[in-house]
Amino acid sequence: ATPEQADETCGQIREALAEIYGAEVAEATTIQYGGSMNEKNAAELLAKEHVDGGLIGGASLVAAKFTAIVDAAQ
Repeated sequence: ATPEQADETCGQIREALAEIYGAEVAEATTIQYGGSMNEKNAAELLAKEHVDGGLIGGASLVAAKFTAIVDAAQ
C-alpha cells in the first residue's frame, strides 16, 4: 500500500471505532499500519495523520535498519 492508502485505511478504521464506541475511544486507540514498515518507508508512513505505528518485519533483524525506523518515529 502507498502511505496515502495506509492513511486512508487507518482513518476508516478510526471512523468505524468512533461509530461503535464513540470519538473518545477512537482517538485513544492506537492504529498500526499492518504492512511491512521498514527503514525506507517508516518516516513517510508515520507522518500520516491516522497511522500511529506499524508492524516491523525483517527490518527488525538488522540493527541499522531497525535503528533507522526508531529514529523516524521520534
